[in-house]
Amino acid sequence: MDDPVPERMRTAAGALLATLDEPARAAAGHAFDDEGRRWLEYRPRPRPGVSLADLDRAGRKAAHRLLATALSPPAYAQAMTVVALEEVLDRAEEWRRGRHSGDYWVALYGDPARDDRWAWRFEGHHLSVSMTVVDDEVSPAPLFLGANPATVRHAGRPVSRPLGIEEDLGRELLEAIGPAGRAAAIIADEAPADIVSATRPSVDGPLTPLGVPGDRLGVTGRALLDQLVALYLDRLPAELAVREADRLAGGELHFAWAGSTRPGGRHYYRVQGDDLLIEYDNTTEDGNHAHTVLRRPAGDFGADVLAAHRARAH
Repeated sequence: MDDPVPERMRTAAGALLATLDEPARAAAGHAFDDEGRRWLEYRPRPRPGVSLADLDRAGRKAAHRLLATALSPPAYAQAMTVVALEEVLDRAEEWRRGRHSGDYWVALYGDPARDDRWAWRFEGHHLSVSMTVVDDEVSPAPLFLGANPATVRHAGRPVSRPLGIEEDLGRELLEAIGPAGRAAAIIADEAPADIVSATRPSVDGPLTPLGVPGDRLGVTGRALLDQLVALYLDRLPAELAVREADRLAGGELHFAWAGSTRPGGRHYYRVQGDDLLIEYDNTTEDGNHAHTVLRRPAGDFGADVLAAHRARAH
């Protein structure tokens, strides 16, 4: 059965382009080989593409519909919460930085209507989704979601916590693997300042130390590790999530943790496998600023599908 996701993306990208005037189309459109295609930036700053703040109602809606083709419904809800948090953060900072929920950019590389190689990105503060489509196959990484504040509370209860499951399941796994498993999994007493892969366009080789291998976690621990990986893969549309899960099936996984093991402390974890890197951190002083990323070190920005395309061409 043909994968419907590439066609959905083509249709949504074409609909977006149809809403843009010439200046906006020029800002959004780039050649496929433009060096800006391999770009990951989750800090608040301008970037290639056209800003949602500069689009009319139809253009903004078309951009959101394009984003929705790359995300499952729960992940789309997370992404929209991340965007809305810009206004919450701006108020918390007493409006000093002028943060705005329109400060998200859409960029397209190549022509989705005609080219067999094209890509697109939706990106702004704490959100970066890059999709590459080659020969009607989608390469779906990197995919970054962050949250600041990670939790908004009222009367001691969370009002907003968009990445709460990612933290809770990581903690549940750490608790389930027992003292011996934790001794192997905890690679440092201090958490790093950020996700280790940061904004680099490529990740060369596995991050070390690897931590504890999945086959040493016991039945419960291994099941929770598989659930954690599935949580990140399920950010993708069902068709892509199933494909990625099948690709990883039977492969070795490693889990590593750094920093505090108590809620509210600075902490970090990662999961690595065959062409898989998952990172999570919550490492500000108050432990209320989270970053998460799903990457494919050998397949980020379509490296995998482009290699297959070149092999077929020759």
